[in-house]
Amino acid sequence: MSSRFGSRHAHPFLLLALLALIAAACASNSTDSSTAAESTTTAPPETTAPAEDDSDGEEPSSTTRAEPAIDDEEVEAEAEVEQADDGPTGKAGAFDDVTQTVADFVGSKGLNGAGLVVVERDKGVVYEQYFGDFDADRISLIASSSKMISAGVLLRLDEQGLLDIDTPIEQTVAWTGNNPDITTAQLLSNSSGLVGLGPDLLYNPYFCQWGVPGTLQDCGETVFSTPNDDADQVAPDSEFRYGGAQWQVAGAVAELVSERPWNELVQDTYEACDVPSLGYISLGAVLDGTPGYPVKFAGDPTSVTYSDNPNIEGGAHITAPDYAKLLLMHLRGGMCGDTQVLTQDSLDTMHADRVAAAYDGAAGVDTGYGMGWWVDRSTGRISDGGAWGTVPWLDLDDGYGAFLVIEDDSSTGQELKGQIEELVATAVTSS
Repeated sequence: MSSRFGSRHAHPFLLLALLALIAAACASNSTDSSTAAESTTTAPPETTAPAEDDSDGEEPSSTTRAEPAIDDEEVEAEAEVEQADDGPTGKAGAFDDVTQTVADFVGSKGLNGAGLVVVERDKGVVYEQYFGDFDADRISLIASSSKMISAGVLLRLDEQGLLDIDTPIEQTVAWTGNNPDITTAQLLSNSSGLVGLGPDLLYNPYFCQWGVPGTLQDCGETVFSTPNDDADQVAPDSEFRYGGAQWQVAGAVAELVSERPWNELVQDTYEACDVPSLGYISLGAVLDGTPGYPVKFAGDPTSVTYSDNPNIEGGAHITAPDYAKLLLMHLRGGMCGDTQVLTQDSLDTMHADRVAAAYDGAAGVDTGYGMGWWVDRSTGRISDGGAWGTVPWLDLDDGYGAFLVIEDDSSTGQELKGQIEELVATAVTSS
């Protein structure tokens, strides 16, 4: 670990696992704009032994269930989904190839399961299916697929007049430091100039981002105000630096201007969408230094040590149907039912390729970035993939979106998304 960025006496296997994760994410982004890099995360240096694998070794089986549409009046429009062995019927028949592809992939990779929900702007849920151990009630950690959710919280505060995302945050909060020009918009577009997840995931001046102790506000102020990162910063809106503690700064600003803790603020923002499974944890509470999905989480947020310092960029947990409700909100002009959650202007701000507009930047090969969303400049689709294999994406022109969830790693999730993305597009447009 370069001394230029400081060091922590972390477990060597932890460092190797983290470096492998970020290398895979960066490699996928540099070779294909549809597989943009995800957030990779780290744990505090204290580690525990890897959890035992409780898998029975059997090939995952595919199961499905019919769910009511997100809005009650759209029940008639929803696809009927039968057992995967018999193939979907009715409107969901258009998704036969999708079902088979996911089932084959889960089996060939030895995954514990998968979930896929597809939503359409007018019809609501048009496809929902689960494989292996997964079902509609399974709560998963989604890593960087948290970013679009977090960005929405900040944009809503902007709408409410509690925050101006384009005003330097030093004019909003009582912090001092050497960052007088950094704005919330720059934080949310990974363009603040602060050190991102690379090249040192355990970057000493920002180590609080992984901590269970302490508070989000204290961590945000520490990151913003420390002089120990001065040599490693660049000017705001001059370089794309993915992820990291700049998102903790954004979350701390949100808490300060709203005078509410982050998790309470999140629930308030998305209350009308009815997403009770949504919450945020400190990743330091679940990561034990072993690569792959944190088995310690076990789908139970109540088993995780509570923290007043949740991880804003990657600490969310949620079920697949609840995430799909948020995607549908993005497709419906910010509406959840009869409630305006976010304005269309805010959504447009999140979806737009800000790094191109602000400083002619890029987030990868033919890839831009908005606020929480990667922008595929060749297709126009946007996505928010996570380090453990979740991949949400939206096709705003054709009015549909999908949420794919596995509990493995980024490259595996992106590989599966690559196999089904066009199949989903064909199924939605044909049905």
